[in-house]
Amino acid sequence: MVSAQPRPPTMADVAGRAGVSHQTVSRVLGDHPNVRDETRAKVLRVVEEMGYRRNPSARALATRRTRTLGAVASDTTLYGPASTLFALEEAARARGYLVSTVSLRKLTVQTLSEALDHLSEGGVEGVVAIAPQRSAVDALSRLRHPFPVVTVGGGPGVDTPCVTVDNHKGAMLATGHLLAAGHRQVWHLAGPEDWQESADRAAGWRAALEAAGIEPPLVVHGDWSPLSGYRAGQELAGWVGRGLTAVFVANDQMALGLLRALREAGVRTPQDVAVVGFDDIPESEFFAPPLTTVRQDFTTVGKRSIALLLDLIEGRAPAGAPRISIEPQFVVRASTFPHTPQSGGAPD
Repeated sequence: MVSAQPRPPTMADVAGRAGVSHQTVSRVLGDHPNVRDETRAKVLRVVEEMGYRRNPSARALATRRTRTLGAVASDTTLYGPASTLFALEEAARARGYLVSTVSLRKLTVQTLSEALDHLSEGGVEGVVAIAPQRSAVDALSRLRHPFPVVTVGGGPGVDTPCVTVDNHKGAMLATGHLLAAGHRQVWHLAGPEDWQESADRAAGWRAALEAAGIEPPLVVHGDWSPLSGYRAGQELAGWVGRGLTAVFVANDQMALGLLRALREAGVRTPQDVAVVGFDDIPESEFFAPPLTTVRQDFTTVGKRSIALLLDLIEGRAPAGAPRISIEPQFVVRASTFPHTPQSGGAPD
């Protein structure tokens, strides 16, 4: 004979043991202010003793709140998008929300429309879209949705609420550091052209050089991968001795490939060529040599994005399209040090 499984405790069971009404238990669980402290403590103690868990479907019907948020992302194998998504989920849980995530190969009008429809059917109250490409931000701006949407990584002129790291300032810090160390020129290995982060970092690099009265050299592009950094490094190694003494790389993974290519070409870092990256991935301090880089605070990005989305959901956000910019932090390690200029021709 198979014994029946004990049924889970109900709110009525909690109310009976605590000696209060069903409505009082509901108020305590809903954090209603009009409950005496001693009553609240007693109810919560009984909830803990009985192992009561409130039915989320019933709660949603009663409050018209699902306490579920949506997240849309692509390229989650990359450090930046993956770290952002993790930070969003962590920040949402801290505020008592779950996150339903849709990962897409490419962010287009069609794929984003399908993703938002899917999340809407799931009852999400709002969505954070990790949209690092300018085409993705443009696609989002052309869609209509029944809930607030916050973008992470949108560029200038974005007409949706946005949270972003100040990539322009981070690039200026990196380039300024190399110029202050005595380098007469700083080359740049940029990311993909469609990525707003890549464009902002290239713009900050260019602005720092122009402010110092230096004509920027041609930009070399990679695709964020170590392999693309390695190939760019093979190309740039040919300029060593002809004016190339410093490179600002748009992310740490490309910097890893660049460092290997320079090392294989007999170029020392930082004695011959100083290198600065961007991101401060966990492995950066273990590169050979440890990498000077720009740190992004993904935890703060996640917290501010979720806070802004909840403000929009609950009607507390300012009018228009709020834009929140997160300050980056510059981290100095052994891949750079003060440079003594040597004689040599200037690059084209």
